[in-house]
Amino acid sequence: MQMTDKNRTDVLCGLALLAVAALFGWQVTGLPIGTAVRMGPGYFPMVLSGLLAVLGAIILIKALRSPEPEEEKGPIAWRGMAFILPAPVFFGLTVRGLGFVPALFVTALIASFASRRMKVWQAFVLAGLVTAFSTLVFSYALGLPFRRFGPWWPF
Repeated sequence: MQMTDKNRTDVLCGLALLAVAALFGWQVTGLPIGTAVRMGPGYFPMVLSGLLAVLGAIILIKALRSPEPEEEKGPIAWRGMAFILPAPVFFGLTVRGLGFVPALFVTALIASFASRRMKVWQAFVLAGLVTAFSTLVFSYALGLPFRRFGPWWPF
């Protein structure tokens, strides 16, 4: 079996994920794990480490089992990077000042323009739906204590 560049990259990624999972799994061995009902401080890191190991194993096995033909690399998606990467940064910098609702609305609006096919009215509808859903879930259903509108907001 001839290994292509894509397979080589997938093998390296799978091995890297397994190594990171092993490192984090080893780091939490001294912490009490507890049970799913009564979680200890090591429970969540151990579960994440296990999930990372499973993901790494799946990628590694897939890369070793199926030689895929070389595929053409497309152009770099600069537009996607220009809109997706700054969106969570904007949210993090403004959520305390603007509050959850306006910061999330603008964040969703920024991220929605990563697609060339997104029209302005669709972006506003999408941002409104994401904001309404997230506010209902996080603020009302889960009761998380955050300000919906922050001190920078005029009302």
